[in-house]
Amino acid sequence: MNVARVIGTIWATRKYPDLEGAKIQVIQPLSCDLKPFGKPMAAIDTVGAGEGELVYYVTAYEAVIPFFRPMVPIDASLVGIIDSIDFEDEKPAPAKRTKRVKK
Repeated sequence: MNVARVIGTIWATRKYPDLEGAKIQVIQPLSCDLKPFGKPMAAIDTVGAGEGELVYYVTAYEAVIPFFRPMVPIDASLVGIIDSIDFEDEKPAPAKRTKRVKK
């Protein structure tokens, strides 16, 4: 799964028939430190996310699985809305190495 922010909505008057009723969001993928990473993409919203929300998404074949109809042309699907992310502030100190002294 990947993290992104919803940055817009796509409105389409004509689309593939099995996508009727599907909400299509524009998402900006994010890096581990929540900074924009790569280009924005379109994703089917299966969770009711709104603009500005942090979400997680899947791509490729897995993107079809959460959609309510099998085998539709979907490259990315939103599968969750992120409430919070906890990062560990400090990295653990590396183990101290001791030098072996030959006697």
